Amino acid sequence: MRRRNLLTGALAAGATAVVGVAPAGAASGHFDPAAALEDALFRLPSAAPVPLARLAEQAAAARSDFCAARYTSLGRALPGLLAAASATRDASSGRAREQASTALARAYVLAAELALKQHNDAAWVAADRALTAARASGHPVPIGESSRVLAITMRRSGRSPAAVRLLTQEAADLDAGQSPTGAVRTTLMLTAAYTAATSRDRTTALGLLDEAQEEAARRPEVPGLFTVDASRTQVEVYRIGVFNALGTPDEGVQVAARLSIDRMPTAERRARAWTDTARMWHALGDQPQTFAALRRVEQEAPQEVRRPALRALTADLLYTSARVPGVREFAARTGGLPG
Repeated sequence: MRRRNLLTGALAAGATAVVGVAPAGAASGHFDPAAALEDALFRLPSAAPVPLARLAEQAAAARSDFCAARYTSLGRALPGLLAAASATRDASSGRAREQASTALARAYVLAAELALKQHNDAAWVAADRALTAARASGHPVPIGESSRVLAITMRRSGRSPAAVRLLTQEAADLDAGQSPTGAVRTTLMLTAAYTAATSRDRTTALGLLDEAQEEAARRPEVPGLFTVDASRTQVEVYRIGVFNALGTPDEGVQVAARLSIDRMPTAERRARAWTDTARMWHALGDQPQTFAALRRVEQEAPQEVRRPALRALTADLLYTSARVPGVREFAARTGGLPG
């Protein structure tokens, strides 16, 4: 039983959704996977309720798209999924309404995740709605997922201390002795550790990271629970990211050397691990190693390497004094060249 409810809010301006029309830019080859969400989040397409089993299948397919870094496919599927989940929840009651609220919350989590990857402010709206639906479901897993994406959105807007408070309060409310909720708690602490590091709070960041590591070592992994798994390997990836954010990337070199990225369960997580590794080498001034890591991102998830943050890293690598063979061709095919 949860002890408190945290209030969240995000203001949204109205927009009109166009059903059945390709998102702007799709024909030109510059499709923004999150573009359709800007309309759909403010005015969902019309949809009828669907059986809960079908809704669960659609939600699982959307999660698979995210985990495989098929962001174009996910962006096209999410408006319909959000509409169907919303209609099903509104038409349900009792246990069925809780289940539909869970599906709706997790769909909004995916919407927020996609928007965050594209640096799209629609993440605020999606994260807020995810947490509202999750609280209505009463289940700790979607509540944890939703709190995590809301905290990331807060961090991106410069509110890292408030985001850390949100994450640690949510983690404290969860029963660490239970397998699913314990895994949720671990993931919240990992996100809180990185968030604290972005405001250079080394003591808090490393303390939370060590606590997450201890929890991950105490219990078996729970596959498929989160878009981010609560595993010892994932803790190591976050450790590299924490050291990068703290401005001490040299401390991550030994971590990266022992990291088994190939064993991570999804393409999205493997690509993110190689991204953190690329940032580490870039901060250390090792451009060949940076490029090698970026190529591994592309091998794992071609759409991941086209995200704004990675295009910026590629462009920066392109114009350093140390010329690295193959970077210009890489930039040309991944969108890293200036338009």
